[in-house]
Amino acid sequence: MISKVKKIFDDSAKDLKRFTKLTNQVNKLEEKFERLSDEELRSMTLSFKERLKKGESLSDLSVEAFATVREAAKRVLGLRHYDVQLIGGFVLFEGSIAQMQTGEGKTLVATLPSYLHALEGKGVHIITANEYLARRDKEQMGKVHEFLGLTVGLNISNMDPAQKQEAYQADITYGTGTEFGFDYLRDNMVDSKKKKVQRGHHYAIVDEIDSILIDEARTPLIIANKSSQGAELYEITAHIMKSFVAGEDYEVFQETRQVHLTDNGAYKIEKAFGIDNLYAAEYQVLLHNVTQALRAHTIMTRDVDYIVKGGKILLIDKFTGRVMEGRTFSDGLHQAIEAKEGVEITEENETQATITIQNYFRMYHKLAGMTGSATPSKQEFLDTYRLPVITVPTNRPVQRIDYKDLVFLDYASKIKRIVEEVKKEHEKGRPILIGTTSIEQSEKISSYLLEARIKHQILNAKTEEDEARIISMAGQKGQVMLATNMAGRGTDILLGEGVRELGGLHIIGTERHESNRIDMQLRGRAGRQGDPGSSQFIISLEDDLFTYYDEEELERFKKKVKTDENGLIVSPDPAKFVAKVQETVESNHFSLRNHLLKLDNTLDQQSKIIYNMRDRLLDLESSSLFDELLDYMNQFLTKAIEKYCPETEENVNVKGLLEELSLLFYPTEWKEKDFLELEPFEIKEKVFKEFENVKSFILNFQNDESLADELKRIMLQQLDSQWIQHLDMMTEVKNGISLRGYGQEDPYRQFEFEALHEFNELLYRIYSSVSIRFINYVKSLYELDGSEEERELVYDGPIS
Repeated sequence: MISKVKKIFDDSAKDLKRFTKLTNQVNKLEEKFERLSDEELRSMTLSFKERLKKGESLSDLSVEAFATVREAAKRVLGLRHYDVQLIGGFVLFEGSIAQMQTGEGKTLVATLPSYLHALEGKGVHIITANEYLARRDKEQMGKVHEFLGLTVGLNISNMDPAQKQEAYQADITYGTGTEFGFDYLRDNMVDSKKKKVQRGHHYAIVDEIDSILIDEARTPLIIANKSSQGAELYEITAHIMKSFVAGEDYEVFQETRQVHLTDNGAYKIEKAFGIDNLYAAEYQVLLHNVTQALRAHTIMTRDVDYIVKGGKILLIDKFTGRVMEGRTFSDGLHQAIEAKEGVEITEENETQATITIQNYFRMYHKLAGMTGSATPSKQEFLDTYRLPVITVPTNRPVQRIDYKDLVFLDYASKIKRIVEEVKKEHEKGRPILIGTTSIEQSEKISSYLLEARIKHQILNAKTEEDEARIISMAGQKGQVMLATNMAGRGTDILLGEGVRELGGLHIIGTERHESNRIDMQLRGRAGRQGDPGSSQFIISLEDDLFTYYDEEELERFKKKVKTDENGLIVSPDPAKFVAKVQETVESNHFSLRNHLLKLDNTLDQQSKIIYNMRDRLLDLESSSLFDELLDYMNQFLTKAIEKYCPETEENVNVKGLLEELSLLFYPTEWKEKDFLELEPFEIKEKVFKEFENVKSFILNFQNDESLADELKRIMLQQLDSQWIQHLDMMTEVKNGISLRGYGQEDPYRQFEFEALHEFNELLYRIYSSVSIRFINYVKSLYELDGSEEERELVYDGPIS
C-alpha cells in the first residue's frame, strides 16, 4: 500500500484511491510474471488480443497488461516502474492528464497505457515536445514494446510518404504534435486514398501536454503553397520602415502584439508611392504589404522570434527555445522579415489548408497527457479538451528549496546580482543552470559572465545540435549552463559525483515567463527523484514580461517601491505585483486562444464537410463518378434558380440565369423573352426538363475510364482551388471581425453568419465550376463548335 496517497486531499483523491487499488493488484502479480520465460511473457500479447476478440474490455485486461509491461521493462531496460508510475499509467489509460513532477519518469509511464491501447490494433500516437525526444523515446521505450511483439514507428519531418505510411501502420507511433497535424492536412490534399499516411485518430498520449495543447495552441497549423507575389515591394517597404518613428508614424500595442499606422505614417506611404488614399480598395495589396513590413520591424525581434542562419529566417518556438523546422510565418510576414534582414526573399505563401491545435487533438477518440505543470490550466483543459487533471504523488519527497524571488527595480541591478549569485555558487563547485526566455537574453547574460571570467556553456536554438552532450555535463561539479526553455522539457540532468553533498543543482531564473507553468518547469530541473537542489528567480521591472502589462499601472507601482542600496525592492512586497502581472498576461493569452478557437470552430466544421466531399470522390468507382457529376449539376441548377429567380421576390434576373445556364446547356436555343412571363416554379420545370437531356448525354460516358479519370481530376482540382479561395476570404473576414464589437454586435455571431454565407457561395462555385468545366472539356475534346446540327448529336447519343 502506498501511504503517501492517503495524505493527498484534493480533487484527485477519489481517483487516486481507485488507482492505488489497481496498482496493488499489479504488485500482487509481480512474482508470477517474474517466473515467466521471455517467450511466455511475449505470448501475453497474443493472449490479450484473443481475449479482446472474445468480448473482454481493455479495463478487464489493464492490471495484467501493466504487469506484463513492467516485467518487460525490467528485462529490456533494467527499469522497474514505481508504484506512482503505475498510478500515472492508469490515469493516462482512462483519458486524463497525469500531473507528475519533473523527474518522475513520465516517459516510462507512457509505455503502460500505450501498450494496452495498442492491443486494439487501431494505432497509438505518442506526442513529444520535439523531434529529438521523439527519436530518443522511440529508440529507448520502443524496445519494451518490440520485445512484447508490437511494432513501433517514428514520424518526423522530411520523411517521404512511404516512410510516413510505415510509421503510421505501426502499433505505436512517436512524433511531434505539429507533424501529426500537418500530416492530417496533407492527407486531405492527396489525389488518391492510397497516398494518405494516417489511419485515424484512436488514442494519443501527449507528453508535456500543457506546452503542446496550450502554449502552442495560439498559432494554427497552416499548409501553404507559393503565390506569385513579387519580392520588390517587400524590399521597398522594408526600406521605408527604417525611417519610421514610433509614436509618430505608428503605434505598438505589446499586449496584443498589434501595430497600426498613424495618419502621419499613412501619409508618408502615400507620398512614397504617389497615391491619394492608402486605404482605397485598389491599394489593398500595398496596405497589406505595408502592415506586414511594419510588424516585421516593430513586433518581430531577431533572436527572440526568429534567427538568421545560413542566409535563411528560421522560426523560434518561444516556449521551447527550439527552431521550428519547416515552418514559416504566413501571410507575407516571413517575406517582410527576410527583406528587413537583407536575406534572399522567398515566394510568399498562400494558405491551402489550416487547423488549430485544439481542433486537431479533439479528433482523437481518447486523449491523455502528462506534465509537471498542468494545475494552473486545469479549467482550460477541462473546457477545451474535456480532460481532467489528476495529481500523482512523487516517488520520493521533493528536497528542492525554492527561494523567494529577488525583484530589482532596473535591469543593471538584476544582472549584477545574477553574476554575484553565479560566482558564489560556482566557487562552491555546485552546478548551475541559468534559465533565460530568449536567445537574445542568453547571449547578453553570457557576455556578462565572460566579463566576470566565469566559464559556461550555452544551450539554445543555435547550439541544439550539441544538446545531448551539453545536458549530460550540466549536473557535473563546477558546470555553469545558460539555457533557453529547451532545457526545461523532457531532458534529464543527472548529478555528478560529490554534487549531492554540495546541495545539488542550483537553478537561476533570469526572467519570469509569460506563463507560470514554464517557471514551474524550470524549477523542476532541480530536485528530481528526491535529489537535493534549489531554485531562485532574479528579475527586474524592466524585463520583457512587464512590457505586456498596463504601462500606467506599472509606473504607479514603481513610484511606491522602496529599494535597498543594490536596487532590490524591499517594499511593498513585489511578489504580489509580479503574480498579478503574470496572471494578466496569461489571461490575455487565454483570451487569444479562446478567440482563435471560437473563430476556427466554424471553419473546422466547414473543412470537415469539404474533406468528406474529397474522400467521397476518392472512394468512388469510375462509373459512379458520372452519377456524382449529375448530382453536382443538379445542385448547381437548383442554387442558380434560387439565386436568380427566387420564389419570394417579384423581380427575377432571367438574363443572369440564362448566362450561367448557357455554359452548361450546350447548345441551346433559349431566349430571354421565353422566360419573362414564367413563374419561378415554371422556370424550374423548364430548366430541369432540359437537364434530362444533359443527363442522358453524361451517362453515355459511364464506361469511359479515361474520361472518368479526367472528371475526377477536374472535381478534385476545383474543390481544392475553390476551398483555397474560401480560406483566403475567411482570413479577411476574421481580420475585420473584431471591429464588429464597436457596433454593439456580437462579433462571433456575425462571423458565423458571414462564414455560413461564404460557405454557401463556396458550394455554389464548386458545383458550377465542376459542371461547366467538364462540359467545356468534352467540347474541346470533340471539337464541337456549337452549330445547330450538333444538338441532336450531343444530346441523343455518345460522340464517336
